[in-house]
Amino acid sequence: MALEEYKRKRDFKKTPEPEGKVAPKRAERFFCVQKHLASHLHYDFRLEHNGVLLSWAVPKGPSLDPKTKRLAMHVEDHPVDYGEFEGVIPEGYGAGIVMLWDRGTWTPETDDVDAALKKGDLKFTLNGYKLKGSWVLVRTGGRYAGARGGGDRSWLLIKHRDDWSGDLDITEFAPRSVKSDGDFEDILGEDTPAIWQSHRPATGGDAGAMLATIIERAAKLKASGGARTEDVRIARTRATRDVDVKNARAARTKDTKDTKETKDTKGRSKGMKPRRSQGAGITRKKST
Repeated sequence: MALEEYKRKRDFKKTPEPEGKVAPKRAERFFCVQKHLASHLHYDFRLEHNGVLLSWAVPKGPSLDPKTKRLAMHVEDHPVDYGEFEGVIPEGYGAGIVMLWDRGTWTPETDDVDAALKKGDLKFTLNGYKLKGSWVLVRTGGRYAGARGGGDRSWLLIKHRDDWSGDLDITEFAPRSVKSDGDFEDILGEDTPAIWQSHRPATGGDAGAMLATIIERAAKLKASGGARTEDVRIARTRATRDVDVKNARAARTKDTKDTKETKDTKGRSKGMKPRRSQGAGITRKKST
């Protein structure tokens, strides 16, 4: 069974995760990325194929920079219903907080996905809220630094160079949920923080410190009347959008300024006597 390993690892009497079943084939293929704070923070990258979600755990999250190769450890298939899951896993396998960080559809750039997976070279196009354009998953055979477990589990997630690539750190720029617009403390605030006092998935290191901070914030949200109200969420979204717009304007201003300076430099160079270039790689034609 496609989901046998998924079900074997979970006690559905204790976890709110969907038990799920193999879904019928659909016209569009779903994909999602779930930000998961468990024993460590990582991003679960999932592609719908043959009625299940093929899944990889990406420790550092996706990168839009084609030069950056992100380790992606292949894990058990998940039910398609899991793609909408956001919440708290109180104990057991994967205990922690799950955020729906991105979702959308994907299109394989090959006619035979199974053959590409067997070969260890799957090219595809994403159309999500945060991740778009052409990507590839490449199996490494366990030769990549940081890889653990069997060689077949170790893959690399790489962005191809296109209109959607760049050096922007998308995990820092857009850290919140596409489902609720909340952060981890908002998601935890929907449940009872007290359960974490005896079932914390992470107790040390960076993940433990992050979880302690999140619990404190969630407790404050509860004390102030529960999770964020809709008005607070809207205000928070508007504030963030204002920052995004400000950053975008600053970037455009810089591009415009750079372009103007380049044009001014070219304008000043016209009519001037040729001289030895002071800039590396710049050459000027000699007058005849």
